[in-house]
Amino acid sequence: MTVIEVNHLRKLYHGRAVVDDVSLTVEEGEIFGVLGPNGAGKTTTVECIAGLRARDSGSVSVLGLDPSADRDELRSVVGVQLQSAVLPEKIKVWEAMDLYASFYERPADWETLLDRVGLAGKRDERFGKLSGGQKQRLSIALALVGNPRIAILDELTTGLDPQARRDTWELIGRVRDEGVTIVLVTHFMEEAERLCDRLALIDSGRVVAIDSPAGLVARVERDQTIRFRPSGPLDDAVLKALPEVSDVTKSGGTLLVSGTGNLILAVSAALAEHGVSPLDLRVEGATLDDAFLALTGKTIAP
Repeated sequence: MTVIEVNHLRKLYHGRAVVDDVSLTVEEGEIFGVLGPNGAGKTTTVECIAGLRARDSGSVSVLGLDPSADRDELRSVVGVQLQSAVLPEKIKVWEAMDLYASFYERPADWETLLDRVGLAGKRDERFGKLSGGQKQRLSIALALVGNPRIAILDELTTGLDPQARRDTWELIGRVRDEGVTIVLVTHFMEEAERLCDRLALIDSGRVVAIDSPAGLVARVERDQTIRFRPSGPLDDAVLKALPEVSDVTKSGGTLLVSGTGNLILAVSAALAEHGVSPLDLRVEGATLDDAFLALTGKTIAP
């Protein structure tokens, strides 16, 4: 079932379109990613979806509600946590949860929610004393305290160390598994590829493409590359003679073999025939970075 439908959304600032003719749909139960560089219009798009910012033209429907006309009803079914949302340094975790719960007629049991996000032991800690990962877990808990059907999460893992980022990814996956549809705004390629069922690539306020991460990568016309160290002497001609191989280059003691088709099977068979083993073997294909570059001519800074 489609739970969010956006058609020809437009938002202007000082006469300039920061969201320009954006159309997309989000299906119930999926993690839908909005991916693009900083300043691409991602946050403005989801703010219009959440009813936090008025659109200039186009239509938005969220569970059959218009975010502009049905803002109070929308708040009961959509939880939002934006990157810019900051709590007072001295507020305690339980105080923040209790405050946010008071905004809803039928809130979740926030004590149970804190346990679900791994913060039960931090209920009396002040917000300013939490680590970056703990603050993001609290952000997710605050977005869920109203028992929403949809959660909009904006750049939650920016500034986190790798372990805290992965812990947050695991938590987001669990939230989706519990039946909450998630709209995830991000500029991290690995995050988008790992978490999202589908992605809208946004650049300069426009949707460039919408597809699964694998579907976007499949649009890139790029050879596979196999990187390995041969265990013994090997004439490059052996590999260059294979129909699947388009190029063989050397970098120190490492061979880079590019090609198409079932490249790894063809190369492995040729190596075995000559008594050579591929050490430190890595297979490199096109990535989401390559897809974004191919579709926009730009890269996203990490």
